[in-house]
Amino acid sequence: MAVKTGLLGGSFDPIHLAHISLARTAWQFLGLEEVQLIPAANPWQREPLAASSEHRLAMLDIASRREAYLRINPMEITRGGASYTIDTLRQLPAGPEYYWILGADQLENFCSWDSWQDITRLAHLAVAQRPGSVLQAPASLSEHLAHIGRSLIHLPFEPTSISATLIRQRLAAGASTAGLLDVAVEQYIKKNGLYQPPSTQSLTV
Repeated sequence: MAVKTGLLGGSFDPIHLAHISLARTAWQFLGLEEVQLIPAANPWQREPLAASSEHRLAMLDIASRREAYLRINPMEITRGGASYTIDTLRQLPAGPEYYWILGADQLENFCSWDSWQDITRLAHLAVAQRPGSVLQAPASLSEHLAHIGRSLIHLPFEPTSISATLIRQRLAAGASTAGLLDVAVEQYIKKNGLYQPPSTQSLTV
């Protein structure tokens, strides 16, 4: 039986508790061997990143230390340039059965992703509910999945309003981020002056 590996990509700018909760839910529900966190180098459908790759990797390392099933895969940062899911999946080693973990908000525009049909052949899609989004595949995706004999996996994940955008806004305003971030990640952010206007960022691990 093939090893089952979860893949959770994102900006992780910064990584927060909802990311960890989603990864844990997928790991438990799908019986995954591990969940790889894949930080984007340059997410082409998102706003520019606020923290450097070095800082984001450092925060991922801190947040994953207490979660034995988590692995950090820096392949998109190493590859550089715009981060396309299809390139990442094609670069992964053959053997494991891959599960791409995403939110319902990403599902809505999934058919705008580069080579999205090929993505569904290389990995199962495991989707979690997000506030304000309907957990329903676009018609073209549903038809394609039926054609290739696959189905959309719905993760039993309680929708949460935690987002990296909210956290960055609260940090910039000097507001509390209690309950949103791993405490050690929050300490790292403050120690390095991340997400503060004007931004004066240094790297202190």
